[in-house]
Amino acid sequence: MQALHIHAGPKALAHIREHGLRPEHIGVIPGAAGGPKGLILGPLDRFIFGEWLAQSSQPVDLVGASIGAWRMATACLNEPVAAFERLEHDYIHQHYEPLPGKKRVSAEQVSDAFGHSLQAFYGGRIGEVLRHPRYRLHIVTARGRHILHREHPLATPLGYAGAFLSNAVHRRALGGWLERVVFSGQGAALPFDAQDFRTRAVGLTEGNFMPALQASCSIPFALKAVHDIPGAPAGAYWDGGITDYHLHLNWTAPTAEQGPERAIVLYPHFQQNVVPGWLDKALKWRHGATPFLDSTIVLAPNPEWVKTLPNGKLPDRKDFMTYDRDLAGRVKVWNAAASVAQQMADEFAQWVEQGRAQNVLPL
Repeated sequence: MQALHIHAGPKALAHIREHGLRPEHIGVIPGAAGGPKGLILGPLDRFIFGEWLAQSSQPVDLVGASIGAWRMATACLNEPVAAFERLEHDYIHQHYEPLPGKKRVSAEQVSDAFGHSLQAFYGGRIGEVLRHPRYRLHIVTARGRHILHREHPLATPLGYAGAFLSNAVHRRALGGWLERVVFSGQGAALPFDAQDFRTRAVGLTEGNFMPALQASCSIPFALKAVHDIPGAPAGAYWDGGITDYHLHLNWTAPTAEQGPERAIVLYPHFQQNVVPGWLDKALKWRHGATPFLDSTIVLAPNPEWVKTLPNGKLPDRKDFMTYDRDLAGRVKVWNAAASVAQQMADEFAQWVEQGRAQNVLPL
């Protein structure tokens, strides 16, 4: 069974029909939030960053939220294939035991452990990320406003309830509670038009890399917010997926550097739909493609192939509860899913080598 489905927006499809797809055509690679679902993309990441893009020389903007930010930062390390293998191993084997006398793992405990993991992973190597000769990293976070400006045991749940209701009325209304803050390396401009949602751009430096990346992965209530990131506006910062779950951004906006025609946005994703914000997951009418994605190619697993994975689904956060203390059981299932996902990378490699627009689906 075919594992990979390739979906393209209308401009991207026209480009493929005329030129095929070569590594020098890529201008942006997004990385979605989604926790363990991102494990299915490990083989694709290793092929794209370890082999395919290495055949070109143009600058590429890497934009990530949550685990997508972790993946995109990993792509900027020297020897990215080995780095992605370590990321996969570390993510799969993460485990948290309740402290003595406690029934549950606290958000503070998870945040502390995750911070130590990031330090072990990137410690002494931040310069590799920020000074990559080609890749310009953009880390997406969500900063609380008004009642969400500081994390509080009572105010924070009330603030997120208000954010949920406001977002249900209109996505822009979410901006009254949370704003998108993007930390960008090397002084790079945002590779998208940010007029769709309240946005701030901040420089990514060695002094704020760790807190920015941890904030981008800090799921509300599961981890603690990161407060007062150096060089950024004061306040509480949470998971970038809250405002931009799948980075449904206006990639088609022209830039001074690239002129009126955007380069191709290559999007390794764990599903076809590009959902705007985390609070939009249940709002199915917001899951369709828009002109923002006209120049985007989404690489996604075939839903029928996903049914052949362990438990008939992608790895997800519910597995932490399903397997609870059975670390070996969860590791076995997640390793199996990550391993068979090599088929997706193999199929993409074959497709780009053929250089044809066969079997491309609409986005």
